[in-house]
Amino acid sequence: MSATERALSRKTIATYAIGSLGTGGFATLPGLVLVYYLTDNLGLAAILSGLVVTVAKVWDVFIDPLIGAWSDRSLRRHGTRRRFMVLGGLLLPVFFIVTFAVPLGLPAWLSATWVFIAFVLTATAFSLFQVPYIALPAELTDSYDQRTRLLAMRVVVLTIAILLFGAGGPVLRSLGGSNHYLGYLLMAVVAGIVIGIGMLISSRVAPVSAAVAPIETSAGYRAGFAVLRRSQPFRALVLTFLLQALATGLMLAGAQYIATYVLKSEDAVTFLFIALIAPAILFAPIWAAIARRIGKERGFLIASILFGVAALVMLGLLWFPGAWVYAPVALAGAGYAGMQSLPMSMLPDVISFDAKTNGPGAAGAFGGIWTAGETTGMALGATALTVILAITGYTSSVADKHVGQTPAALAGIVLSFSVAPAVLIGASLISLARYKLRKSDIDVATSARGAA
Repeated sequence: MSATERALSRKTIATYAIGSLGTGGFATLPGLVLVYYLTDNLGLAAILSGLVVTVAKVWDVFIDPLIGAWSDRSLRRHGTRRRFMVLGGLLLPVFFIVTFAVPLGLPAWLSATWVFIAFVLTATAFSLFQVPYIALPAELTDSYDQRTRLLAMRVVVLTIAILLFGAGGPVLRSLGGSNHYLGYLLMAVVAGIVIGIGMLISSRVAPVSAAVAPIETSAGYRAGFAVLRRSQPFRALVLTFLLQALATGLMLAGAQYIATYVLKSEDAVTFLFIALIAPAILFAPIWAAIARRIGKERGFLIASILFGVAALVMLGLLWFPGAWVYAPVALAGAGYAGMQSLPMSMLPDVISFDAKTNGPGAAGAFGGIWTAGETTGMALGATALTVILAITGYTSSVADKHVGQTPAALAGIVLSFSVAPAVLIGASLISLARYKLRKSDIDVATSARGAA
């Protein structure tokens, strides 16, 4: 075994995985509460709320490939990607708190502007950490199975983070009582600090090597589009992950609406997250074992189908709203664990295979495009929800003064939580079928680099 093929230490795996406390928290909490914060606390129309979140996220699509290329350049010049990760971990808590600190009494347009600017800055800080973080597995080990082990532990922490922030965020918000301004601010302060701590701890796992003389590389977007153009497995994988991020983003944004208007309790969102994440924590190592037996791509297919079927079952909320919904949510959680751990462990395989013919040093470019794709999917999930709500006649409100919704609006909420995600998962299976990279290909690429 080469140095990069040796079994990863528990310390390395744990330090890397703790970063998902930050990535899971940021991916979950804004997706869960931000649109709801805008529609039901600041009184913005659903379509305007979706526009604010979407445009802020679109900024990520522009900045992520640049950060990826800059991260690759930093690796060549300074021997590490760590400085980007540290900067993101320091800045994100500040901007996250500001996002939920909109002063009382502002006009709706000014409140929307405040949230938009603050959330753009928050998302930028997150990308400074996330893009190099995504690139690290390809540099920590060359082993196909060690990457599965590394990413399986990351997904365990990720699912715990989703539970912690998805269930704990609304609980913190509720501590403000009738003072919703205080409740959201308390939630943002605690969550922002925890996210930042997770990022800063994980930044220590970034390898530090001797810097090499800078060489001519594609800059900015050219680097990202170059890897997208030349790697067919990457195109198939990133499209699959984008569509699935859209599906999960749609369900995440709709969970609070399901709790409030279908299950008739704002607090039910906590139980929805417990039902989702408890099975996900259990199944993350199970999917790793399945991947070792039948391959990552087949395990990914099975996990995706499981999630899609579970989502479709929840259409029954149209006719029979009730606690039975926690059962299919738990089934979706089992599938979700595989939908996260397996493609994320397939990404460093793609990077490793590309390095066989194009040379190493492009992991940041891959990470930038990957993060942009994931961000696009999650952003469009919130957008799709607000479009469905607007079409079906959802009525916005302020503070705790919820208004009754029409049967059409209630149907829109349920469809956004069931049929729409299931259709997107079905579409993702088409692109997944075009992913042809297998373990034997990775082993050959690793052996070739070792011989060189």
